[in-house]
Amino acid sequence: SSGINAEYGDLMSCAAKGVMSELQDIFLAYGQSDEYSFVFKRTSTLYSRRASKIISTVCSMFTGHYVFNWSKFCSTPLKSPPSFDGRVILYPTERDLRNYLSWRQADCHINNLYNTCFWTLVQQGGLTTQQAEKRLNGSFSADKNEILFSEFGLNYNDEPAVYRKGSTIVRTSSVDEETKRKKKVLEVLHCDIIGDAFWEERPELIV
Repeated sequence: SSGINAEYGDLMSCAAKGVMSELQDIFLAYGQSDEYSFVFKRTSTLYSRRASKIISTVCSMFTGHYVFNWSKFCSTPLKSPPSFDGRVILYPTERDLRNYLSWRQADCHINNLYNTCFWTLVQQGGLTTQQAEKRLNGSFSADKNEILFSEFGLNYNDEPAVYRKGSTIVRTSSVDEETKRKKKVLEVLHCDIIGDAFWEERPELIV
């Protein structure tokens, strides 16, 4: 176990899809752990591009969908009202945007590798949380991979992609079975977005 609740992650993605279903100017969202980033198309004129209006709307929508869908994913009741903060950042170029998303996905990998190794040392290695923290202090990714493989026979690459890569939500075309007409649907992907392949396969994302 990496210490990450799968139901919680699914709930976060559900809330993000709820936001995207209401705000059509969002063409991509990326989420990991307790955060989600929403990317608006360059030509968006939503709320006259007022940052305060955009962020307050996105945060309130996300929180609303999160609470509304809680019981669908989590068996325990909410113990306190959740809240989310946010900020608006304007990236001038495609490369700047991709650098930001690459940073978030790299952060996902770093955090999950640490959590996976930490909880493996605790749950399978018999260490206390303090001992596990001390063991991993100053370690590099290669060290953590070696601990998992040599001591526990675990290959980090076998971890579910949702934990290693996070969740990317995009709009894709689908054919309605009843009307036979094309429609846009929201698809959650757990793939690499740092390399060029993801973007080259979806040139419509950067316009």
